[in-house]
Amino acid sequence: MEIVESTVQSLLGKLSLLKKEIQKVIVGQDAIVEEMLVTLLAGGHCLLEGVPGLAKTLMVRTLSQALDLSFRRIQFTPDLMPTDILGTEILEEDHATGRRFFKFNKGPLFANIVLADEINRTPPKTQSALLEAMQEFEITYGGQTYKLDRPFFILATQNPIEQAGTYPLPEAQLDRFLLYIKIGYPTAEEEAVILSHTTGTRRPAVHPVVNGPEIQQLQKLVREVSISEDMVKYVAEIIRATRPDTTSQPYVKEWVRWGAGPRAGQALILTAKARALFKQRYAVIPEDIHAMAYPVLRHRILMNFKAEAEAITSDQVTGVLLKEIQRPATPLS
Repeated sequence: MEIVESTVQSLLGKLSLLKKEIQKVIVGQDAIVEEMLVTLLAGGHCLLEGVPGLAKTLMVRTLSQALDLSFRRIQFTPDLMPTDILGTEILEEDHATGRRFFKFNKGPLFANIVLADEINRTPPKTQSALLEAMQEFEITYGGQTYKLDRPFFILATQNPIEQAGTYPLPEAQLDRFLLYIKIGYPTAEEEAVILSHTTGTRRPAVHPVVNGPEIQQLQKLVREVSISEDMVKYVAEIIRATRPDTTSQPYVKEWVRWGAGPRAGQALILTAKARALFKQRYAVIPEDIHAMAYPVLRHRILMNFKAEAEAITSDQVTGVLLKEIQRPATPLS
C-alpha cells in the first residue's frame, strides 16, 4: 500500500476512537452508525429515513462533533430557495475608490459536513440545487464555479410517515446518495438506557478525534483495499439480476419495474471496501457485499404497481437475490 503501515495502524485506531465517541451519546444503533461511517470513508453521501424521535439529527450532530470538521445544518422548508443553500451575490463598494462590485457570499453548503434536515419538505427546484454539489463537489453560480471544501459529506434526513407538504426525491437525486439508511426503533433494553440517560443530568462530552486530512487519507486507503476478480463478477451478477430485462430470476420479473444501474455496482464495491477497512481488513469478503447490498440497492430498485399493492419491497428483492446467487469463496487474508 502507498500509505506506510504505521500510518495505516494509526488511522485505523482513529476509526475505533471515532465510534467510541459517537457511542457516548448514541445508544445502540450500531449498524446505523457503521453505515454512516462507511459512507464517510467511501467519500459519498447518505439518506437517513426514520420516524420522528429516533435521534436522526442527534446522530449526525454527534458525528460532526467527533470530527474536527466544519458543520452546517440546513432545515429544509417549502419556502427554501436554491440561493438559501448555495449562496448569493451581494453588491459591495470599495470605500477607497468608490467602485462597486458583486461579491459571492457563500451559503451553508460550503462546509465539510452538511445536515440536510427533512430534505423532502422543500420543492424540487431547491432539491436539485444539491445535485452538482453531491456529484462534482462544486457549485456553479452566475457563470462561476466554486469548489467545495473536502472532505464533503451530506447527510439528509426524511420522515417516511408524514407525506402532507412533502416533495418525494426524484430518482436521479436518490441515485446520488451512496447509501439509503433506514432507522428502526431501539430494542427494549436500549430504550430503557436511552430514557435513563436523557432524563437526568448526564451530558457526555464528545471530543473531535479525526481531522480532515486524516479522513482524506482514510478515503484514499479505502480504494487500495483488495477485491478479487471473482468478487467483482459477483457484484456485477447481483446488479444485473435486479433488471427485469437481463435477469433469469422470476421474482425480479414479477415485482421490479426498473433495476439498478452501473452506479449501484460502483457503490457496492466501494462501500464493501470501506466496510472491510472499518473491520480492519485489507480485502473484501462476501459478508461485506451482503451487508452493504441492502442500503446500496434500497433506493435503486424501483418496484412496479403490483409490488406496491402487495407491499413487496426492494429489500425483499435484494434478500432473494443474495440467497439465490452463488457467492464466491472467501479470499485468503
